[in-house]
Amino acid sequence: MKITFFSSKPYDKEFFDKVNKNFNFELDYFETHLGPHVLNIIDHSDAVCAFVNDKLNAEVLESLSRKGVKYIALRCAGFNNVDLEAAKRLGLRVCRVPAYSPEAVAEHAMAMILTLNRKTHKAYNRVREQNFSLNGLMGFNLYQKTIGVIGTGNIGAAFAKIAKGFGARVVAYDIRENQELKDLGMDYIPLEQLFAESDVISLHCPLTDATHHMVNKDSISKMKKNVMLINTSRGGLIDTKAVIDGLKSKHIGYLGIDVYEQEEKLFFRDLSHTIIEDDMIQRLMSFPNVLVTAHQAFFTEEALEQIATSTLTSLSHFEKAEEFENPNAVLI
Repeated sequence: MKITFFSSKPYDKEFFDKVNKNFNFELDYFETHLGPHVLNIIDHSDAVCAFVNDKLNAEVLESLSRKGVKYIALRCAGFNNVDLEAAKRLGLRVCRVPAYSPEAVAEHAMAMILTLNRKTHKAYNRVREQNFSLNGLMGFNLYQKTIGVIGTGNIGAAFAKIAKGFGARVVAYDIRENQELKDLGMDYIPLEQLFAESDVISLHCPLTDATHHMVNKDSISKMKKNVMLINTSRGGLIDTKAVIDGLKSKHIGYLGIDVYEQEEKLFFRDLSHTIIEDDMIQRLMSFPNVLVTAHQAFFTEEALEQIATSTLTSLSHFEKAEEFENPNAVLI
């Protein structure tokens, strides 16, 4: 099987080449995003391996099908960038990585909370300039604070357990309740109640029509004054303009985002010598109480190895018409 990778980086090649020793597939890597503009570079590929910002709309899928591509492998959990109806109509099989070291993302979410709260990034820069003053660095205890978790799948559950370890009161909202978390003493409550009671809110749900812009002007107005908001899931969960307004009015006290609605034009690239034309991200980064990381929450050795293993295993199952060990890996 020949697999063409898009949005690939040196670390993707490193881990996929390592795992591929067990499969012996032909791997072809391209750093460019997948979209209508690059379809001509696909040559006799059986499968395409895509990432979070690749566009797999009906037009792209139809072109891939005409070129003989049979399989679409997403090396991520989310699949909001794929037109599944078009893929099904075209007879394309689609798989994803439903769970890859959920602790990686959960730990990054907590790292963002601690960084924003205790201002360790600011303290680091101060001390390097021989400024040992504590003025402006005051934080708050997470102990006995209320941390709201929206979405308690693998990542949300891992995060909730970490938050519980700090002695916080952990409340959750999900359309499916996790019995293990309930047994650990965590309460599921209505979403509006979670907004109203949480000192910290961490988003861990997929991007769907129902969750698009779930953080908006109306939901922000229901949140506690000075709330901390963390998003390590998908940028589209947040209405960026509404969040900027919330920061300006000081209703939102802290914001940590590892994802951004328009990130495909920014993230995974070195733009240090470029004038960024996105006024929204520039405005966000101008706030002293905002922390932005560039979709790195997943970025651990363990996660990358699991992503590569899961992706190539799924493609092997497709090729051999085998039953999947994890049915959640198959979308079509």
